[in-house]
Amino acid sequence: MILVTGGAGFIGMHTVQALVDLGESCVLAQRRDFALPRTWAGRCVTERVDLADRAAFLALGRRHKITGIVHLAGSVPWPPSTHEPLAGARMALDTLFNVLEAAREWNVDRIGIASTIGVYGGAPGGSPYQEDVPLPMTAGHVIPAFKKVGEVLTDHLAGALDLDAYNIRIAAAWGPLGRAASVFFATPQLVHAAALGTPPPAPVHAADGADMCYVKDCGRAIALLQLAPRLNHRIYNVAGGRATTYAEVVEAIRGVAPEARIELSAGRSLDGPAEDVYLDITRLREDTGYEPAYDTGRAVADYIGWLRAGNER
Repeated sequence: MILVTGGAGFIGMHTVQALVDLGESCVLAQRRDFALPRTWAGRCVTERVDLADRAAFLALGRRHKITGIVHLAGSVPWPPSTHEPLAGARMALDTLFNVLEAAREWNVDRIGIASTIGVYGGAPGGSPYQEDVPLPMTAGHVIPAFKKVGEVLTDHLAGALDLDAYNIRIAAAWGPLGRAASVFFATPQLVHAAALGTPPPAPVHAADGADMCYVKDCGRAIALLQLAPRLNHRIYNVAGGRATTYAEVVEAIRGVAPEARIELSAGRSLDGPAEDVYLDITRLREDTGYEPAYDTGRAVADYIGWLRAGNER
């Protein structure tokens, strides 16, 4: 039985689905109550718990025979306005320590810790970024800042505690259950505009883009990492493996929703980077056999179909 923290969240739901599809059972640890999909009955259970509450979290191991952990819960103090800086930092670190302590106490087979593509900001060289590129010690945003700290701590404690632990650097995930608009990339809002007639974001430049990983592929990649017979590294990129431009996204949208009126600005934004960061996924492929199942066209069609079926996001 695999514990998925944040299992009822965006990436968490798709990771649990992938684990169930691969024959696993899961415990979904959440701060809020959550009703399981009927298709998961008998395979999954939910536990409402504050991950920063050490005693309550460790007690999960007395109620369930947990054999692995995928830590996806958003323990980073975000948005910053909701946390006093020191209190937010303490909460983030306490949560990570509790997860690692639980892994040792429960003697789990493997533990995965979510990180982000944002840790590559300011890294030397250029795309595609491999996992062993040296990272700068600074970060321009609170999320990559705390994820870098978490990566270093996880790597150190994995060795000190003899844990099979790995960090997952996740690219721009999008798709069913995700936010209708992201502060980091425009694709979710573009798709919502086409599917539901909501206002498109503006301006969006045709040549801008991102390494976009459709969330169903993202969840499956994480599940494969958790279940692989052997992992040869402690850091893995989970990504599309290429930069997808907004021109490509809109072309795919028009193939599904030709009536959509979405206009893009020409070229690249003057306020953005000179090129878009994307990640090398060779390690992921070699150690798990992973291959993306959704190209841009299939992903856009799947998401528009989901939204038009009556789902809000």
